[in-house]
Amino acid sequence: MDTSAPSASQGLAVRYFDGRSSRPRGVQATLAAGRLHLKGPDVDRTIEARRVQWPERTRRGPRIAQLPDGGSIQSDDAAAWDAWVRDAGHVESVVVRLQQSWRGVLASLLLLVAVSVAGYVWGLPWAARAVADRFPEGVEQQIGETVLDQVDDFVKPSQLSAQEQQAIEQAWQRVLRAHTAAQAARGVAVRPSRLLIRGSEDIGPNALALPGGTMLLTDDMARLLQHDTDVIAGVLAHELGHVQHRHGVRMLVQVGVLGFVTSTLWGDYSGVLATVPLWLGQAHYSREAEREADAYSVTVLRDAGLSPAVMTRLFERFALFKRCGDDILKPVPAGSAPVCQTKGNEVKEDEETDGFWGLGFASHPADEDRTAFFRDAAR
Repeated sequence: MDTSAPSASQGLAVRYFDGRSSRPRGVQATLAAGRLHLKGPDVDRTIEARRVQWPERTRRGPRIAQLPDGGSIQSDDAAAWDAWVRDAGHVESVVVRLQQSWRGVLASLLLLVAVSVAGYVWGLPWAARAVADRFPEGVEQQIGETVLDQVDDFVKPSQLSAQEQQAIEQAWQRVLRAHTAAQAARGVAVRPSRLLIRGSEDIGPNALALPGGTMLLTDDMARLLQHDTDVIAGVLAHELGHVQHRHGVRMLVQVGVLGFVTSTLWGDYSGVLATVPLWLGQAHYSREAEREADAYSVTVLRDAGLSPAVMTRLFERFALFKRCGDDILKPVPAGSAPVCQTKGNEVKEDEETDGFWGLGFASHPADEDRTAFFRDAAR
C-alpha cells in the first residue's frame, strides 16, 4: 500500500512487520518531532526516531527501516520514501551523501590511495622500527637460525685456504674490537655478531646480514677484493650496520604486515608465513636502511683507524665485475692487471641486479652516489 509524493504531515503508507509474524499490515507512518508514529488497523505505535535503523539512500531498491523490537517498515517506492524523510528533516550522514556524488566517490578514492601510499612509505617503516627495537633477542636468534638453514641450501663450505680465512677473521676482529671499545666509551653497546665465510656459485661476490647477527661473506667477495682485508672490513662494517639497526627484524615486520594485508584481501595467510624465512634471505633492504648501514660502516672504519675511502675500491671492483664477469675473480700475480676477456659484453642491468645480494641489492643507492658518500666521509 504505497503512495507517491507524500508530505511530512500526511505521512507515508508503508508495510509494517511486527517481527513475530510474516504477515504485513498496511499502516500510515508519520515522522515528526523526532518520533515515528505508525497507525493502522490494530496498530498504534510511537517510536523514537533515533532508535530506528534507517536505510541508506540508494538509486534503486526498496526502503526498509528496522525497528528496535525486531519489526520493520518497508516501502517499494524509493522516491516517495526519500521525499517523506527529507520533508520530515531527517538528515543523511556524510558518508551517504558522498556515496551519491561522483565527486565525493572520486575524492574518497584519491584520499584512500593517498593514505595507503603514506602508510606504506612512512607509516610501515616507522612501525617496523618501533617493533624491532622491542623485539625479543631470543626470537630474533631463532629467526636467524631458520633463515640460515634456508640459505645453507645454496651455499657450501668455503673453498678459501685456512690461511686466507684466518687472515679475514683476524683483520675483522681487530676492527670489531676497536669499534666496540669506541662505542663503549660513547655509552653504546654493539650487538653480538658472528662471521661465516661460505662458497656459492649462486650469489656471487656478496655479503649479507641475517637476523640475530650472523654475517655471511662469500669466497667470491674475497676474491673480487683480492683479499684486501681493509676493504673486506668495510664490507663487514656495512653488514654490522644492518645488525646494529636490526634491519632484518624490521624487514620481517614489514613483510608480516604486508602479508596480513594481502591475506585479508586475497586469503591464505599461512602461505605468506611459510615463505617469510626464505624471503628474508633474499629480499631487498630499503634504501634508507642501506644508507644507515653505510653511515655505520664509516663510524666503524674510523674507530679502527681506517679511512672510509677504502670503500671506493669496492665499487671499482664491482664495476670490473659487471664488465668482466667471473674472469675478474681469477687470481693474478701481484702487480698484474686483472684478467678481462669479455670486454664489450657487459651484463644487462636486470641480470646484474638479479645476481647480487647484500651489498649488491638493487635497492642500494647508485654506486656513484655511494662512492661519493665514502669519499666525502674520508675528508
